[in-house]
Amino acid sequence: MFAELDPILHSQLRLAVMSLLIGVKEAEFIFIKEKTNATAGNLSVQIQKLKEAGYIDVVKEFKDNYPNTTCKITPKGIDAFEAYVKALQQYLQVK
Repeated sequence: MFAELDPILHSQLRLAVMSLLIGVKEAEFIFIKEKTNATAGNLSVQIQKLKEAGYIDVVKEFKDNYPNTTCKITPKGIDAFEAYVKALQQYLQVK
């Protein structure tokens, strides 16, 4: 009756990252860190898990001699996020 929830997205911080990225073309690590109130270490781990799942692309480069990490949601990530939202809606519609 209920669709299985994606375990990758069923983490508060990973879901927050995906929610941010679904609405923008790309976002820098600092922006995501500020919006989620996550520590740099925890955010790095969660971004790596999303990257390994193929849900986001991560680009690391230098900007004005400082390291800069940019994240961008992939088509696979968009599909996974939309499926997760649909599954949650099924749970909420049960009476």
